[in-house]
Amino acid sequence: MTNLPEDDPREPVNLPSDDSAGLGATSASDAAQAPAPASSVFAADPAADTQTSSAFSEISPSNAEPPLFYSYAQPPIRRFVRIPNFGHLLLLSLLGLVAFSILVIGLALASHFHLFGFRLSTKSATDLGFNIATEGILYVLTFVFSLWVLPMVWNESLFAGLEWRGKVALSNFWLLLGTASACFGLAIVDQILMPGPANAPIEKMISSTGAAWMMFAFGVTMAPFFEEMLFRGFLLPAFCTACDWIVEKTDHAPPRPLDADGHPQWSLAAMIIGSVLTSIPFALLHAEQQGHSLGPFILMVVISMILCAVRLKARSLAASTLVHASYNFFLFTVELIATGGFRHFDKM
Repeated sequence: MTNLPEDDPREPVNLPSDDSAGLGATSASDAAQAPAPASSVFAADPAADTQTSSAFSEISPSNAEPPLFYSYAQPPIRRFVRIPNFGHLLLLSLLGLVAFSILVIGLALASHFHLFGFRLSTKSATDLGFNIATEGILYVLTFVFSLWVLPMVWNESLFAGLEWRGKVALSNFWLLLGTASACFGLAIVDQILMPGPANAPIEKMISSTGAAWMMFAFGVTMAPFFEEMLFRGFLLPAFCTACDWIVEKTDHAPPRPLDADGHPQWSLAAMIIGSVLTSIPFALLHAEQQGHSLGPFILMVVISMILCAVRLKARSLAASTLVHASYNFFLFTVELIATGGFRHFDKM
């Protein structure tokens, strides 16, 4: 036993090296190999802190192993889709086919059971009231189905996808009304230079007062609204998008950017080609009413080109609809005045 205090086994024992004479001295090699205490790391100079932080910054999250179920935690990537395109036009056609089937079944049941005294006959095909009523029901059914189905595909409402933008039309009301007046002036010039047939089918359809007023109401409300939705709302953007898509694929060019609302910004060439391709079927739709005459057909092509220009310039379907409805209003108003309130059709 000795009175000397025993060494605490928890304290490290520093053995002297061969080159040192003191207990607390260590060799340069031992000092280099020994790890620095934790307190010395935080007490180091700023240069050492910079080197340490840069060393940690080299460990990028991209190099690290992703956590489990990482892909399921990420939001789905939305594909670059320009709307409306020909796929959406095909979907609209399918919705129209469903609406037409429902209309046919409804008419068959109504005729079979004589609902409301209704009965189909050979005269139904030439009856103006029957044609307008069935056409209106078909338009409304297709529109209702579109309001329900297309927003699920576009992730936005039907009017937003078609760029309705009613406020733009209202803010440019007088300019658009002047455009409709110019279209009416073109119709007068076309009637003088290239008049249509004397007994066009459209004139036979409105040979009575009631039929004329019915055509007036339908021609300034439902007809321009649904025709603009089909031709300037779906068909025109589909043609413009297809033209730019073909150029991108053939020239390996990047897709054209979208605007702030996520709608495509078409090239000038695409808008011109799309307007021409849209105007031809629009004119063909009205060709039968004008007896397939060349003068009215050319007029309809020119009027449609103007409507396409309004739609593309204003980026507003409501703007072209307002011009279309106002143009029809001017036509019917002149006929209304000339016939003394649709009572004297012999003056036409």
